Amino acid sequence: MMRWLVGICTALLGLMILSGCSTAPVLSNVSLSATTLTPSGAEESVSLSYTIGQTALVSVALVDTNGIRYVLRHDVKRTASSIPYQLRIDGTAPNNDPVWLQRALASGVYHVVITAVTPTGTKNDAQVDLTIKSADSPPPMIENLVSFPTTISPNADGRNDVTEITYQLPVTATVDITIATPDGRTLPFVTGELTSPALHRQVWNGKTTDGLILDNGVYTYTIRAQDLYGNIVQKSDKITIEASGQPQALITYTYMAPQLLELGDVMTVTMRIKNTGTVPIRTYGPASGYEYTTNDAFSSIADGKYVAKSGGFWRIGVDWDANAGGAAKRYPYRWAITPRPPEQWKIPFVEDEFLPGEECEIVGRIRIKQQETKMGFFVGLIQDGVGFFQDKTGRTIIKVGF
Repeated sequence: MMRWLVGICTALLGLMILSGCSTAPVLSNVSLSATTLTPSGAEESVSLSYTIGQTALVSVALVDTNGIRYVLRHDVKRTASSIPYQLRIDGTAPNNDPVWLQRALASGVYHVVITAVTPTGTKNDAQVDLTIKSADSPPPMIENLVSFPTTISPNADGRNDVTEITYQLPVTATVDITIATPDGRTLPFVTGELTSPALHRQVWNGKTTDGLILDNGVYTYTIRAQDLYGNIVQKSDKITIEASGQPQALITYTYMAPQLLELGDVMTVTMRIKNTGTVPIRTYGPASGYEYTTNDAFSSIADGKYVAKSGGFWRIGVDWDANAGGAAKRYPYRWAITPRPPEQWKIPFVEDEFLPGEECEIVGRIRIKQQETKMGFFVGLIQDGVGFFQDKTGRTIIKVGF
């Protein structure tokens, strides 16, 4: 019986010894593909190779001669494998700074320290040395970042429709600008733009790159600059959008009379318009009822008071088929689009706002002095400096005797 027990114990001991001998080391075969790294902006790197014999959490750091530790990997799970793991080292490291996100490491000798810890707490580590010969270039710090105005209203009314973002870089860098929306989306604005060391300007119109007007809310724009050596710097600020929308209007009715008249007589044009959009439409005179002659134009009357203005002003106009003017001279007879008399305008006798949902009837008068026996008149909506909307509406032949 005793001999039998001794045999069993001996066998178990042998199995334990064999099992212990067959357990692979947690970490082994640690090496670098080169001991010197010279970053020049051409994506140079060295490779750290290591073998994991047991499932472990692996951390890798570079430690400089002052003991400052730059963590490249922290507690990354690695399973046992006979194929070595590889980690690319390019001379940069994440930076614990909300502005300077990634830094190019300065020239010097670094200890590459790798640590592997198993779930049972077994810990192995190894160290190899790496010499970095860097250009020691300053990072592309984003300086003098300003946006003005900080609140915009992208509704094509010519008032604070855009904001201007300005910033300065000390070195050449590749710049990306993104816009974070209130609902958490990130929209591209500027992508991969190589930017020189100078003062730079970007104009944002409150739209996506596809031209979609964004909703009201607070938006965060982020500028990220990366230089040749891997330094990454970013800064953010906020822009508020309010009164956002696309101006829209519709001519709902036109009538011209009389349609048979004598040279020198007055033709009356009755026009009805509705603001079908979600934002006010700016407009200016002359007011409903103003009388033109066919020799006049909006830019020549009232000492140039009604010459076309830049921005978001709208008017309704009348033109005729034989008008030889180009785009700048189209619709020479124009009137304000508003149901209110000039003394009740938002700025009396200067400009008014045609509000969403409002309708108005505009009466225009044109004294015929053009010696044509048959004139084809039509109506259109004009946004100064932008274009003609609902062009050539209600075309009517007017016969003129003389």
